[in-house]
Amino acid sequence: MSNIYTLREMFGGQWSSSARLDGKTVIITGANTGIGKETARDLAGRGARIIMACRDLDKAEGAQKEIMDDSGNQNIVIRKLDLSDTKSIREFAEAINKEERAIHVLINNAGIMMCPYSKTADGFEMQFGVNHLGHFLLTFLLIDLLKRSAPSRIIILSSMAHGWGTIALDDINSERNYHSRRAYGQSKLANILFTRSLAKKLKDTGVTAYAVHPGIVRTKLKRHMNLGLLIMWKIVRPFTKTPVQGAQTTIFCAVEPELDKESGGYYSNCRPSRCTRAARDDEMAEKLWELSCKMLGIVWN
Repeated sequence: MSNIYTLREMFGGQWSSSARLDGKTVIITGANTGIGKETARDLAGRGARIIMACRDLDKAEGAQKEIMDDSGNQNIVIRKLDLSDTKSIREFAEAINKEERAIHVLINNAGIMMCPYSKTADGFEMQFGVNHLGHFLLTFLLIDLLKRSAPSRIIILSSMAHGWGTIALDDINSERNYHSRRAYGQSKLANILFTRSLAKKLKDTGVTAYAVHPGIVRTKLKRHMNLGLLIMWKIVRPFTKTPVQGAQTTIFCAVEPELDKESGGYYSNCRPSRCTRAARDDEMAEKLWELSCKMLGIVWN
C-alpha cells in the first residue's frame, strides 16, 4: 500500500443510504468525540439503540444530549468503559450481557495515538493495550451475545498507519525500544490481523468482521504529535477529512446490506481497500491471537 494518498482518497464525502436500524442495538467505544460521536449520531438517526461506551462520562453526557436532540432518538445510553483497565472492560461486558437482549453491531472505535511511553493498569504498553488488547478482550466477552444476535457485525477501526509498524512478538510492550509512531503502527496492524483471524473463527456463525481506515481525520488524536509531524499536519490539513467524513466507512460497514456476505476485509472510503503484506500474514495473525489470549489470561479457540 502506498503511503501517498490521492486527492480523491483524501477528499471523502458522505455515504448515502436510507438503510434503517430500527430494533437494532449498537455499541460504540469512544462515542463521545470525533469519529465515534459522528457514527453514533448517524446510526441514532437510523433508529438504532446506541450504547455509548466511554471513559469520560461528563463528555459522554454532553454528546448524548446533542445526539438525542439531532436525531430525535431518545434510546441512547452511556456506559462507563476504560479500555486501559481490564477490570473496567470486564465490568462493562458483565453489565451488557446482563442487561441487553441483543447486540447487533459492535464498533471498536476508541483509540489513542503516538502518546509518550506509559502502561495500562495491567502493565501493557498503552497504545497496544488500548487499541488492540482492550478491544480484543471486549469482543471476547461479548462474542456469545453477538452470536445469539446474528446476523451481527464487528467493526474495528485501524488506519493506514498499520504500515508504520511490525508485530514485535518478543517485545510486544516496547520495553526494550519504544518509538511512539512505530508502537501506534503496531497497534493498528494488530487491529487488521485481529479482524482477519476473527472472520475465520466466526465463519458460518452469522457474525461478520471488518477493519476500517477512516482516512486522515481532524480529531484530537493528534495531540501527542511531535513538532515535525505537527508541521506536516498543517501542510496536509486542507486535504484531511472532517469527523463526519471520517465516520462514513464505519457507517458503511455497519449498515450496508451487501456486506452480510463479506467478512475479514479492510475498508477505506466505503469500499474494499489494500492493506500491507504484513497485514495479510495469517501465520502472524494466529501468533498474535495466541499471544493476546496469553497476555489477557483467556482461552478463545
